Amino acid sequence: MLKNKSFLFSASIIILLLFVISDILIGSVSIPFKEFVNLILNSQIKPEYKTIITEFRFPKTITALLAGAALSVAGLQMQTIFRNPLAGPYVLGISSGASLGVAVLLLSPLPFILSGTAGISWITSISAWIGASLVLFLIFIVSIRVKDVMTILIIGVLFGSAVSAFVSILQYFGEQSQVKTFIVWTMGSLSGITNDQLKILIPSIIIGIIISIFSVRKLNILLLGENYAKSSGLNLFVTRILIFSSTGILAGSITAFCGPIGFVGIIVPHIARMIFKTADHKILIPASAIIGATLVLISDIISQLPTYSGTLPINSVTAILGIPIVIFIIIKNKI
Repeated sequence: MLKNKSFLFSASIIILLLFVISDILIGSVSIPFKEFVNLILNSQIKPEYKTIITEFRFPKTITALLAGAALSVAGLQMQTIFRNPLAGPYVLGISSGASLGVAVLLLSPLPFILSGTAGISWITSISAWIGASLVLFLIFIVSIRVKDVMTILIIGVLFGSAVSAFVSILQYFGEQSQVKTFIVWTMGSLSGITNDQLKILIPSIIIGIIISIFSVRKLNILLLGENYAKSSGLNLFVTRILIFSSTGILAGSITAFCGPIGFVGIIVPHIARMIFKTADHKILIPASAIIGATLVLISDIISQLPTYSGTLPINSVTAILGIPIVIFIIIKNKI
C-alpha cells in the first residue's frame, strides 16, 4: 500500500512538472524548449526570451502553483470540518468579503485619483484582504457563541449573500468604466502578479499550509464526528480557529492577488480521495496541493489556446472544467 502511494505521488509530481514547463513555454510568444533549458543551465539565451520567462512566465506559473495548492487545501479543510462534499474555500463568505473590499475601492473615485500609479494593484490586493478578513472575523465572533458547525456554515452563507447584495448596490451606482474594471477583476487572473507581490503571496500561502499540516490529526478526528472528537479530548473551539484561520489565509490571499477562482477547492479534494483511495489528511493535504496546482496550470494553458492574442478568464475555464465534476459528485452521492 505504501509503495502504491509513493508511486502515485511520484507520478503526480512528474505530471505537475510537465505542465509547469508547458505553462512557461506556451503563450503569445512561444518559447523554444532549448531556450528554456539554456536559461535553467545559465547558458546563453536570447535577451527577449529571458525577459519573457523571468519577468512574466515564471511569476504567472508560480502563482498558478500557489493558487491551485492553496484553494485545494482550503477546500479539503472545509469539506472535513463541515462534513459536506460540496463545501469549498469560499463557503464562509471569504470570496464575497474580498469582492466587497475591491468593490469599495474600484467603484469609488479613488482608482481615478491613483490612476497611472504602480500602487493600484497593491491597493486592490490589500482591499480584498481587508474585506476577506472582515468576514472571517465576523465568523470568528459567531463561532464563539455558536457551537454547532452546520449553523456556522449557514451563517457564513448568509454573510456571503448579504455582502454580495451590498456589492450589487455599489455596482448599480458605479460608473460604467468602474463597473467594467470590477467585473474584469471578478473573472480572475494569474498574469497580473509581479515578483514583488510574490514576496508577500508565497509566505502567506506557506503559513496557511503549515497550519493545515499541524491540523492533520485534528482533521482526521473530525471525520468521525464532533461527538467522538469531544470524547477524544479534542478542543473544538481551538480546532475551528486553526482551520478557519488556515482557510482564510489560503483562500483570502489567492482571492486578494488573483481575484475569485472558483470550483478548484470543491473538486480537487474529491479527485485526491478517488486517486489515493484514503481519507487520511496526512496524504490528502499534499495530494490535494499537487493535484490542485496541476489543475490550475491546465486551466491557465487552456485559457491561452483559443488565440495567442489574449487569454480567457481563468475563472471561466475552472468553471467549465469543474461543473461536470460537481454534477458527478452530486449524482454519485444520491445513488
